[in-house]
Amino acid sequence: MRQDRQAMLFGLGAVALWSTVATAFKVALGYMSPLELMWLAALVSWLLMGALVVRQGQLGDALRHGWRTAAWAGLMKPVAYYLVLFGAYDRLPGQEAMALNYTWALAMAFLAVPLLGQRLTRTDVAAGLVAYAGVWVIATRGRVFDVAFADPLGVAMALASTLLWALYWLLNVRDARPPLVAQWQNFAVALPVLTLLMLVGPGFTWHGWTALGAGVYVGLFEMGVAFVLWQLAMHRVSRTAKVSNLIFLSPPVSLLLLYLVVGEPILASTLAGLALILAGLGLQQWQRSPSDAQP
Repeated sequence: MRQDRQAMLFGLGAVALWSTVATAFKVALGYMSPLELMWLAALVSWLLMGALVVRQGQLGDALRHGWRTAAWAGLMKPVAYYLVLFGAYDRLPGQEAMALNYTWALAMAFLAVPLLGQRLTRTDVAAGLVAYAGVWVIATRGRVFDVAFADPLGVAMALASTLLWALYWLLNVRDARPPLVAQWQNFAVALPVLTLLMLVGPGFTWHGWTALGAGVYVGLFEMGVAFVLWQLAMHRVSRTAKVSNLIFLSPPVSLLLLYLVVGEPILASTLAGLALILAGLGLQQWQRSPSDAQP
């Protein structure tokens, strides 16, 4: 029971931090490009993860092993995933990019069929239909019979980010690296690539203290501390569903912060679409909860 209480606190801490990142993304992208934000956030996260790896006495193993996996994993996440995700946030209102990104769990269920040989149940299909109906509502901004999206590229990037996230975790099923070591190595691979892209692209430009603070916040909390808290929660809880269901608290808080801090008016289409997405995710979670019943 004590470990469960600790796990819930860690999980709530992670969800609280994730609830702020849509706002942090929009603030940072108001000053810099997605690539500039990615480079700064990756640098901060690499330093944080490196400090944690050293503190846990894992640096020696991290330097000797695991780089073959890190070579492709680091290019997929953080490089490809976050560049596509930040691109979506740069083009779409934060509320829309955030809501569309929440379909990653359904993308994972569907991709597990060809990649892991798993089968889809009727509940999986029903959950997907409900959730992607919500995607359609958000993408058309409520004009569900109008195929002309407000920003088709932004919508495509938001949905592509869910595919990249799901692919990354499915391909890492057999990754034997400790989680912190894996994250540090991935960022170590990503940083030289991002630095090269910066040099041949926008270059390094000072955008002011607000931009710096927002970028540091993204790297420190979205890519760093939140990940550590979530890992601690998942390792301590007796039933995975107890913690995983906490993620449903994040979207309403994210919408409120976007309204209060960024000044985004909350669209009725976003609320309706997000309700459908969360209903689909809830249906999927409900299906899996019986198998989680035993510690």
